[in-house]
Amino acid sequence: MSVPFKENSIFFAPMEGMTDDIYRNVITTLYPEWDYVSTDFLRIPTVGNYPDSHIIKHYGNEVYSTPKTRKKTIYQILTSSNAYTEHHIQRIQALGFEWLDINLGCPSKTVCKNMGGSYLLSDLPELKSIIDTIRSNFKGTFTAKIRVGYKDDLNFERVLKLLEDCGVDAITIHARTRDELYKGVAKWQYIKEAVKIVNIPIIGNGDIWSVKDINDYYDYTNCHSVMIARGALKTPWLAREYKAGNQFEDHEMRINEMARYYSFFYNEIERLSDLSEQSQNKRLKSISRYIFDPLENAAVKKKAFLLSKTKDELFEVIKSL
Repeated sequence: MSVPFKENSIFFAPMEGMTDDIYRNVITTLYPEWDYVSTDFLRIPTVGNYPDSHIIKHYGNEVYSTPKTRKKTIYQILTSSNAYTEHHIQRIQALGFEWLDINLGCPSKTVCKNMGGSYLLSDLPELKSIIDTIRSNFKGTFTAKIRVGYKDDLNFERVLKLLEDCGVDAITIHARTRDELYKGVAKWQYIKEAVKIVNIPIIGNGDIWSVKDINDYYDYTNCHSVMIARGALKTPWLAREYKAGNQFEDHEMRINEMARYYSFFYNEIERLSDLSEQSQNKRLKSISRYIFDPLENAAVKKKAFLLSKTKDELFEVIKSL
């Protein structure tokens, strides 16, 4: 089938513990220039079955009932050989989700120990079985997010061709092996090679931090689209800047945008969750690893923010920027 996204689309990457429905609502509301966002992964269970309500809740009840947001939201899953994959894919299909992505890149020791995530890149027969099961039970857009390999890249080309042959519609590639985790610099040449190996869209991912990086990525790899993770946490408005053609960052704009971003996010946490103030503050801090980095005296300001104990203290730091 043809993919629903246009060439040069900009994807906000799925990130475990980050891209829940509240955070995705912040991104799609404040920064609609992101073409697509994704859930963090729903782990398919090996014991028991999820009720439909749990499947929808992971996606977000409000997202599920809002056609405009739903159209640009990808449902990501993580599964393994002994999980109840077929049953849950059938439920996802019956609930009307239009885009399903399988996580084949998670480097977590626990996930890999249970033969899921990036581990499957080392077990091609099992990978094929899982992909065939999903493809035969899901009729919408089906994509895969991979790394270039598990311990090495020896299966890279075979994985790409397997996914294409089994009916995956597009592949996102994080250009590191599982064992490299996030060390060093992502090797963009793998994306360039993948574009030549398969005839389905390749979405490039890894060390895209700026508008210049996006342009350089397209120029060097000739990939179809890009997906941004840590760079999106550093600059949540990056897709807007790219589409506006802004190569250079305005630091005053960054400070003003940070205040707007944090304020809206906190309001959404209060509106959509029943978390205590302490938990709300912790959630706000969880998205703050990179966003302070371009500021002068970034380490000092970030430390003050992370050590704040109340909502008022958090926003005093933001005002002081």
